[in-house]
Amino acid sequence: MIILVAGAAGPAGRAVVRRFADKGHTVIGLDKSGADGSLPVDLLDFDAVKKLAADVEAEHGRVDGIVHLVGGWRGSKTFAETKLEDWALLHDLLVRTLQHLTLAFEPLLKASERGRFAIVSAKAAERPTQGNAAYGTAKAAAEAWTLAFADALEGTGATANILVVKALVHEAMRAADPDKKFPGFTDVDDLAAAIEGLWDTDANGTRMDLTQ
Repeated sequence: MIILVAGAAGPAGRAVVRRFADKGHTVIGLDKSGADGSLPVDLLDFDAVKKLAADVEAEHGRVDGIVHLVGGWRGSKTFAETKLEDWALLHDLLVRTLQHLTLAFEPLLKASERGRFAIVSAKAAERPTQGNAAYGTAKAAAEAWTLAFADALEGTGATANILVVKALVHEAMRAADPDKKFPGFTDVDDLAAAIEGLWDTDANGTRMDLTQ
């Protein structure tokens, strides 16, 4: 398969890239940093994203999977201390990059017989705390956009789904704090397995809770 991973240089991105590459799939990793061999594409530059889609179409003709892992977090102690600059940053990271990617790659995902799209959302989108106002709102907006994308894919054989976590954990975090238990956290390798499992279901427009 041809798998596109946005945010490929982060811990979750590396886990997803590794899982699909180890299975022999062609993985196109995207990360603004260009780290870990990823393509240094700025997903906030819509023209750059559309050019990437044209290049992928010319080389492969389709995309079988797109995993959006671009993220970030900003918060505050109280609602009144919320900084709208944080909202602007989170809107760009969590929503605008998602919009550009889906708009540019929708035809290529539909060209696959069983295209799969996934974002990772957070429990904060369901019931945001006052200190998570900007983050929870951005995650909720990303979920709404993904559900609209799922509706656009209905009946094409392609799907779009939302994987919900409390937070993610990886080996470096455990090594840095070996006594911490990280209750309810989802390991990045388990996340990668859940993403691979999307090809085993025809579910479309669903929220899959990985915290249970």
